Amino acid sequence: MTRQFAADGKQIPVTVVEATPCVVVALRSKDKNGYEAVQLGSGAGKRTAKSVAGQFKDLGKFTAVHEFRVEAVKDYQLGQKLDVTQFVVGDKVKVVGVSKGKGFQGVVKRHGFHGSPASHGHKDQLRMPGSIGAGGVQRVFKGLRMAGRMGADKTSVLNLEVVAIKPELNQIWLKGAVPGAIRSKLFIESL
Repeated sequence: MTRQFAADGKQIPVTVVEATPCVVVALRSKDKNGYEAVQLGSGAGKRTAKSVAGQFKDLGKFTAVHEFRVEAVKDYQLGQKLDVTQFVVGDKVKVVGVSKGKGFQGVVKRHGFHGSPASHGHKDQLRMPGSIGAGGVQRVFKGLRMAGRMGADKTSVLNLEVVAIKPELNQIWLKGAVPGAIRSKLFIESL
């Protein structure tokens, strides 16, 4: 993340995202597949299985291939490149990514429990979850907030504003924070 100054002098927190060009590698039509979708390949792959390389033919090798539903496949052609010029400064976008993984965490960090008081007979109980309810059902109910694995979940952030576009560097500058660690994969979609 960095900051950019607006014309009136206010600073805007921005996230710089490197959006490498994506190539249309396959089209899915409604009459043949039952739905309309476009497969996009991104990243320069070094090694590719022969079956995958044969599927892409002379389009290239890719590190990632993903399918996206579209309203009309006829707007796309095989080999077409989609890059940051698809967006306009001021657009609102949706960003989908995988949030940072935090490992196994307790209830205070994971669910915001307050813990017990630090005095009056609460030895070693400061960050404990406390009672989990009556024992008549002899099981733990699904969804009960307890300690466990936290983070590394698919996360969407809506209505991020495009602040700047730098096609020569394949960069798009978004106002605010995006999910995920540095160099993690993101999906950016116009709203």
